[in-house]
Amino acid sequence: MDSLIAASARALAAGDALGALKRGAPRAPPPALALRGIAMAQLGDYPRARDLLRRAARAFGAHEELARARCVVAEAEVALAMRDFAGSPRALDAAAATLASHGDHANALQARLIALRRLLLLGRLDAAAAALAALSGETLSPALAAVAELGAMELDLRFLRVAPAQAALARAQVAASRARVPALAAEVARAREAFDRPAARRIDPAGEQALRLADVAALLASGDLVVDACRRGVGGGGTWCALARRPVLFALARALAQAWPGDADREALIADAFGFRDPDETHRARLRVEIGRLRALVRPLAGVEATPRGFALRPHGGRAVALLAPPIEGEQASLVALLSDGAPWSTSALSLALGASQRTVQRALAELEADGRVRAIGHARARRWLASPLAGFTTILLLPAALPSE
Repeated sequence: MDSLIAASARALAAGDALGALKRGAPRAPPPALALRGIAMAQLGDYPRARDLLRRAARAFGAHEELARARCVVAEAEVALAMRDFAGSPRALDAAAATLASHGDHANALQARLIALRRLLLLGRLDAAAAALAALSGETLSPALAAVAELGAMELDLRFLRVAPAQAALARAQVAASRARVPALAAEVARAREAFDRPAARRIDPAGEQALRLADVAALLASGDLVVDACRRGVGGGGTWCALARRPVLFALARALAQAWPGDADREALIADAFGFRDPDETHRARLRVEIGRLRALVRPLAGVEATPRGFALRPHGGRAVALLAPPIEGEQASLVALLSDGAPWSTSALSLALGASQRTVQRALAELEADGRVRAIGHARARRWLASPLAGFTTILLLPAALPSE
């Protein structure tokens, strides 16, 4: 029995899930249940994997806390793959502490990496950076090192640090080749594709141009005045004015950028910012108030001048103006970006990642389902949402987590 379980464990460590199941014990002691759960997770049957891991944890009992902690870590990784964030992260933290106290440092580090990836998916970038920094002094196996470097790459991409992200990806590729785990090598290959796909669109008087991540970073560092519709702000020359929480002001800034070097008509500005197609004097008065607020916020970067027909954006120092837009747009763009990873998401997980209510997410999903852009599997609380990947686009700039903190 012990030899069969050991053989299954070695097969799982090498990424051979089918081999592990073939070598599995004919009966179902707790270790065999746990190994079968991990094998099912590697094969993509996450509900079955979760059930097996929970059964194994119950079978181990309270007197085998080390084995139970390992089951908790494995179940947390399955929940991450299912995009199920309903559980408390405290259980994972407690399991990591238990593993470390028993000298199982490899699984303790795995638990910390799962927590890091969870934070990245939820867009809690400051906490993710702290978790990654805490791992810097640890000795990691090749497989864990590859996962850690992929996390570092993801974090750098969220802040558009392209060169450090590429360096982290190169280190991940080296570690993955040493680990010799096919699934890990495939994940690194998929991550590399993000650098070569269009990430945004530049809109200026010359027309529209698709940009890769490196081009986006170069544009933001160029000194031009950039109205960034991906991260909702205005920047240039190292100065950033965040408007993510000021949607009216950002709508005005975008309309002015689209009209540059000319001016934007007052009625068009009212329609873009307030949604009124037949404005009256109260709307014009409100426009003057909001333009005054925008003028005060962007004063270090540009002026907003009144013209006979409307308002015009005038950057300081004669700089050019560029509008940076997402590769796809619309109210559901961030939702589609989250679903584009191909993993099943629950509405509760989507609401956490978007910072919106579940009811808002449900309405948006219903509209996307009617358009055929998403589909649901399961029923009731087991219901999950899927979408086809956005072929040809990098979605990193569509994610709400890409918004800089104010």
